[in-house]
Amino acid sequence: MDQTLQFVIPALMGVESTVAWELKKLGLSNVRAENGRVLCQGGPADIPRMNLNLRCGARVLLSLGTFRAQTFEELFQGVLSVPWEDYIPREGRFPVKGYSISSTLHSVPACQSIVKKALCTRLGRAYGLETLPETGTLYQVQFSILKDSAAVLLDTSGDSLYKRGYRARNMGAPLRETLAAALVLLSRYKGREPFCDPFCGSGTIPIEAALIAKNRAPGLNRSFAAQRWRNMDSGLWLEAAEEAGFTGTKLNVVLMKGFNDDEIPDFLDFSCRYPVEVRFIELMPIGEGRNAQFLPADAVLESHPFLRPLEGSGVARRYRPPDGPGLVGLIEPMSHRFCKSCDRIRVTADGKLKPCLHSNQEIPLRGLHGEALRRAIREGAAAKPERHHMNETGRSQEGRNMHQIGG
Repeated sequence: MDQTLQFVIPALMGVESTVAWELKKLGLSNVRAENGRVLCQGGPADIPRMNLNLRCGARVLLSLGTFRAQTFEELFQGVLSVPWEDYIPREGRFPVKGYSISSTLHSVPACQSIVKKALCTRLGRAYGLETLPETGTLYQVQFSILKDSAAVLLDTSGDSLYKRGYRARNMGAPLRETLAAALVLLSRYKGREPFCDPFCGSGTIPIEAALIAKNRAPGLNRSFAAQRWRNMDSGLWLEAAEEAGFTGTKLNVVLMKGFNDDEIPDFLDFSCRYPVEVRFIELMPIGEGRNAQFLPADAVLESHPFLRPLEGSGVARRYRPPDGPGLVGLIEPMSHRFCKSCDRIRVTADGKLKPCLHSNQEIPLRGLHGEALRRAIREGAAAKPERHHMNETGRSQEGRNMHQIGG
């Protein structure tokens, strides 16, 4: 992916200047506000930064090419000239949508067909295929034709950015979160004075005001289309999330001999490059784990003795790489039993309390209230076993798979 990228941020009419202010605050260059959209330049790292932090923009579109298109042949050749294979992999899905305003090519369905045909021709040549499978990750292609000037773009956001992730369903007379945030920003509210919304319906404006007052990025509770793109470095999303205030990211790796032990150096390198704790977990003989080969967590230390131990690690033994922002954790339920120091009990997805993950004892909690519920929880805590016996028996007393237990 090129280091200098062109972006288009669609915006509600009247909100363009506020979106432009947000982009300048994020450090984007060549920011230009136009009717219904804002243009800017940046790098690959700005894709997650904009998606996570923009409060008023509708979505983040990556512009891949612009050209004149007064005929279908010009439209076809313009789309064909874009190096789509640099962005869309062999199995990628690439539906097309767009619009045409005040242009010779005014039929949107016809333009969609031409753009799709050009895409299939270019990608088919690149991958040596007559028919593309389109069974993989979504790469939503958009086109716009305005006064005979065409542009082709990739949608990095997926769902529109007004979908923050905190609302389970829309309420009556909804106000889009992007517009609500723009109203709050235009009022210059900073959270230092009382906030009153006398016509509050579903609470959209106060919620956006609270996010602004807490300086919390609006996109931390949702996912984005470009997170699944093959040519996007996943570490950029971790860095952007940390910059936006999301810390404590953990990446769990269950060690399996002969399956992923050769990937240990790659995971350690990941912790050296990004602010994430990579936790290596010993395989337990529960569920599908009964069919895999055990690998002790000490194998990580034996192959990489440069890790520096940290004090007060709790259940996980934690280490810091000599260089880099991340951490490494070792969770060893088999070779270093931590049962005596374990202070956790589990509530399953079907409402039962398990004193120990590997115990077959379960205490029903559904329907209990008040003192009866408190008594059941105390009973569960008191029933917590001193240790498990998987080392001796080679199996857990729990017969279900982890995804069936939940909690």
